[in-house]
Amino acid sequence: MPYQLRELHGAAWAPFLPWLRATASLFAPSDFPSALPARQFAAGCDLLVRLCQPYTKPVFGLTQTTIGGQSVAVSETVVLDKPFCRLLHFERAVHPMHPVVLVVAPLSGHHATLLRETVRTMLPDFDVYVTDWCDARAVPLTEGPFGLDDYVAYLREFLSLLGPDIHIVSICQSTVPVLAAVSLMAASGEATPHSMTLMGGPVDARRSPTAVNHLAVSKSLGWFERELIDTVPGRYPGAGRKVYPGFLQHAAFVAMNPERHMASHLNYYFDVSSGDAEAAEAHRRFYDEYNAVLDMAAHYYLETVRVVFQEFRLARGTWQVDGEPVRPQAIRDTALITVEGERDDICGPGQTHAAHDLCTGLDGPRRHQLTIRGCGHYGLFSGGVWRSELYPRLRQLIHQLDASAAGEQSCPLLTPRDGTAIPCAN
Repeated sequence: MPYQLRELHGAAWAPFLPWLRATASLFAPSDFPSALPARQFAAGCDLLVRLCQPYTKPVFGLTQTTIGGQSVAVSETVVLDKPFCRLLHFERAVHPMHPVVLVVAPLSGHHATLLRETVRTMLPDFDVYVTDWCDARAVPLTEGPFGLDDYVAYLREFLSLLGPDIHIVSICQSTVPVLAAVSLMAASGEATPHSMTLMGGPVDARRSPTAVNHLAVSKSLGWFERELIDTVPGRYPGAGRKVYPGFLQHAAFVAMNPERHMASHLNYYFDVSSGDAEAAEAHRRFYDEYNAVLDMAAHYYLETVRVVFQEFRLARGTWQVDGEPVRPQAIRDTALITVEGERDDICGPGQTHAAHDLCTGLDGPRRHQLTIRGCGHYGLFSGGVWRSELYPRLRQLIHQLDASAAGEQSCPLLTPRDGTAIPCAN
């Protein structure tokens, strides 16, 4: 039913959107004496378009980086194309001996392009691969179901493909399956990554519970299935597949901070009216990404709610993936880096650092915790705090651990782009 209502809403607005766009374009640059009223009318039309138009998946658009002061071309290639995920490689035209990093994007509503700034920042210093999760409504039923176990299996396949000389960086939701994948590989005697970074993820969602955590335990799994799951309509490739629709997820995102989003849209209206093109464009860039959401396979979503947020199976040591117990204590050769934001309102303090209590097989030099003061959830992978404070410390750690894994006696002190030294963070 929600999908049908959404389709009706889109169909109702479709005839008006071209007219609204044309009107906004016509009146925005007006030089008439009544220019301000004209721009205000144009701004209203523009805002209405942005509130009612559909948003398609953005592109990464990363074609250049800078290495050693020189501009270097970057090409995006698909290394492995799975039904529910593509493994992307951002290949640089020059190939310095930089560590290989697999960035695991969260599968929690937004596309992997939400990590565009994360990847852009890392490209000068690392050979970067990214998981690009697919919109479930675009995956035909013939490809079969997709669950949390399948997610973990995908990660094990990606890691095996890229080889052991790699570092894995996971963000938000992906921290849990990443820890599971590395744990299973270690327990089976497979080579594991040199380091594993877990950033702002619900390893133990019992600690410092947030509104997200309270909702998960206050409702039954049946409630989530009944209220949030719908069937993909016939006009999509994934017709008939049960999903948690992206538009419902988007509504939930907005509901977490409605006042902030309302203020942002009002500011956009005033910025367009006053001719502040720079501020208006910044708003468009953010919401073009924020409003682009994907459908999640119902089995995967409900399994995640149950395993991670209701039964806390990873933290309690009771999780099994395809019948194999997930034993983080089996990890001995992969350094653990956990990162938390002091003001994270999605994953509370301690939820990610809890991984250290589980990975008891690691010695002191292989354990690293970073808590970023004054940082919220999204600040962990984008924005000024990410670029100036968190990333230089993470870069230093990964380079140091990569050198250690290669058998070097010491790691040279790295410097950020402003030339000041950064001490290793332990």
